[in-house]
Amino acid sequence: MEPDRLNSPTTFEMPLEVMGHELQFSQDPNSKHLGTTVWDASLVFAKFLERNCRKGRFSPAKLKGKRVIELGAGCGVSGIGMALLGCDVIVTDQKEVLPLLQRNVERNISRIMQKNPDSFGSIKVAELQWGDESHIKAVGPPFDYIIGTDVVYVEHLLEPLLQTILALSGPRTTTMLGYEIRSTSVHEKMLQMWKRNFDVKTVAKSKMDETFQHPSIQLFIMGFKQSAECTENPGQATVEKVDVETVVEDESSEGNVVVEGSGLVEENVGDHSKPISQNAKLSEWEARRYGAMAARVLKDVKIS
Repeated sequence: MEPDRLNSPTTFEMPLEVMGHELQFSQDPNSKHLGTTVWDASLVFAKFLERNCRKGRFSPAKLKGKRVIELGAGCGVSGIGMALLGCDVIVTDQKEVLPLLQRNVERNISRIMQKNPDSFGSIKVAELQWGDESHIKAVGPPFDYIIGTDVVYVEHLLEPLLQTILALSGPRTTTMLGYEIRSTSVHEKMLQMWKRNFDVKTVAKSKMDETFQHPSIQLFIMGFKQSAECTENPGQATVEKVDVETVVEDESSEGNVVVEGSGLVEENVGDHSKPISQNAKLSEWEARRYGAMAARVLKDVKIS
């Protein structure tokens, strides 16, 4: 099932302030390609980086020069966030999405360089069809970080995604994925596949930006398991420990009511947001989230 659009058909430019930079992202919600829309998980990911960049493993001191690849980059929000912390980033997607992705990269590099070029790493665009060996070889694995947001939404993409991550990885690679839960069956299948290969950590809500978070949007940080195979090869480095407050077990069932087969996730926001008065003005983020809920409800209502 195709995910619901979170933006209106007239939303073609989206501003976003990240790490002191006023960025601007072009998008095309009317396109038949999902990658031409800015999805909410990418905003949560970028603002998570901003929240945790002052110290620890996500500080520029630790990330400068790290090689990063973004899968299904779409409009490029997450990849640009990593480049702002000094990483050398390759943002990838299907061929049809690349022109819009390239435009967003170029316009935002221009904005960043005018203000603070010293902390910026590098970023370039490349085509990568999951499972395509020539595309994978061309980007030059392994990478220090593999990232992706809202790349998981249908079951048949899980295996190509996993195989691509494995092909791009080295023994010390960290994979960071964020997505909005739209189907419990896909979510559970995904976790089963990941946990066979990785130590999977779920980022605690307390580590996310106070505004840019939501019960149905989760961030995962994964490193390879210490298997017997790794132990037998002393030349392989040990996996770096995750330096953020995490919980190992999935928490997606808390606060969510899922209607099987419909793709409808009804958020129970009682524990996560304040009551909204009739005269209260919604923030842009709140408006996006209420719009997402309304879009799902309308999609499940057939008007005769």
